[in-house]
Amino acid sequence: MKVNKIATLLLAGSLFAASGCKKDLLDQANPNAPTTDQFWKTQDDATKGIYSCYSGLQQFACYYRSFHFMAHRSDESYSQSPFVELANFTRFITPDNNFFISSFAWNDYYRTIYRTNQVITHVPDIQMNEGLRKQIVAEARFIRALSYFDLTYFFGNVPLILVEPVVTTRAPQATQAQTEEQLIIDLQAAIPDLPLSYSDAEKGRVTKGAAQALLAKVYMQQRKWSEASALLAQVISSGQYDIVPSYLDNFTEANENNRESVFEVQFTNLNNTRLELGQGQDRASSAETHDRPNFFGPPGPTYADVQPRRWLLDEYKDSTVAFAPGSTTKHLIDPRRDISIIHAGNPDQFYGKTFGEWNWNPDQQYWRKYLNDRTRTAPGQQNENFSSGINHRVIRFADVLLMQAEALIELNQTSTAVPLINRVRQRASVNLAPLTGTYSREQMRQIIRSERAKELAGEGTRWFDILRWGLMDNQTGIEELKTRDADFVNFRLGVSKLLPIPQRDIDIDPNMRQNPGY
Repeated sequence: MKVNKIATLLLAGSLFAASGCKKDLLDQANPNAPTTDQFWKTQDDATKGIYSCYSGLQQFACYYRSFHFMAHRSDESYSQSPFVELANFTRFITPDNNFFISSFAWNDYYRTIYRTNQVITHVPDIQMNEGLRKQIVAEARFIRALSYFDLTYFFGNVPLILVEPVVTTRAPQATQAQTEEQLIIDLQAAIPDLPLSYSDAEKGRVTKGAAQALLAKVYMQQRKWSEASALLAQVISSGQYDIVPSYLDNFTEANENNRESVFEVQFTNLNNTRLELGQGQDRASSAETHDRPNFFGPPGPTYADVQPRRWLLDEYKDSTVAFAPGSTTKHLIDPRRDISIIHAGNPDQFYGKTFGEWNWNPDQQYWRKYLNDRTRTAPGQQNENFSSGINHRVIRFADVLLMQAEALIELNQTSTAVPLINRVRQRASVNLAPLTGTYSREQMRQIIRSERAKELAGEGTRWFDILRWGLMDNQTGIEELKTRDADFVNFRLGVSKLLPIPQRDIDIDPNMRQNPGY
């Protein structure tokens, strides 16, 4: 499913109220700005409404761009960008709490939430197919939950808006625990009304498995291992998902919504001729591309604003020896390394040239996932240009398997976790030696952390991982993170784990409180 942006005009920002009392040729209702009373009448209205919610996830500050910068403050990435504000942002130096990432992210996530609230409020009253009506409301609940998931784990205590607000609405600033409780309510309500799968034409819409997996992610962040494991087991046993043979197929436009996909934010390169009209913006004329590759690749073809840390490159030495004492197996290079990272030892071509032909610094490494380097190889076109159509994979089945393994490890069922990890390690294109033997729980914790780092590198999961593992909660954890990422020397306990609430919103609502330390 590729979202039709035209539908978003109907729910962009506020639905304007009609004005005036005299009906003549100069006093007509604007057909491009229907009121709430005029809209929400038919099944077609409901469908357009839910499409506008999906479109919200494509916006500038959600998965179009800013999400990736926020998530890559983790220990797997760093920035040498000449854009000082961006580089400092990744270094936990944020003196300006209206810096565009936190400010725009806040705006676009809440715009998306506003749309989901309209769907949840109005669609139940529409006379239409009952099953589709319930499904659309369930889809909106998922998108609202996903939006609040990101907001609460980036910003902490955020306004929890669950109704269609008006200009004077002042929502209470919920604690993280209260927001998590609402995530659980929304997702539990959504799961029964969502289908297991869709036709090819509708692929990309929220499935039952996607809602179960996102709810499991909430429980994982709460360290409720039993609850998470039960849900993940249902996703695994559903028969809807599998590990695809080629690891690369998870990061290309040609292989989107495949068997490994649990939920993706849909983008398309078909409308890149609209770039002059704006992309990642809230209007029907905008292209439906995103520009992550323009900031996350190598210098020359991209701005190279975000790079992977060296420790991550080194992590791809297969660690069978380290966790199987006495084994004679030699270290192997994990094939996922060269799909994930551009580096001097990677023999591939990037945008039509080798690493050496580009004359890049051999001591540097660059992100490769989600780049268009395999398709933009013609001379003069060897660059990223703000127009990537590659879907962002929010949840993959490999992530589901590794989360289940982690939950089982924490439940002290280490032997049951090993086959799940091996299923990821032994995909056909990776085919690493299976983990064998008996491991302690602490050994398994180190194994699962290494496997998640390698399998999910650069995909935006690492921030939530180190948050869940408590590494940002005490000085011991910070010292560990500093061994991998020198930027954590700037990390302030009790402060840097959260982004600042935009000052503009605090000025509007005196009851809203800024996060500590800002």
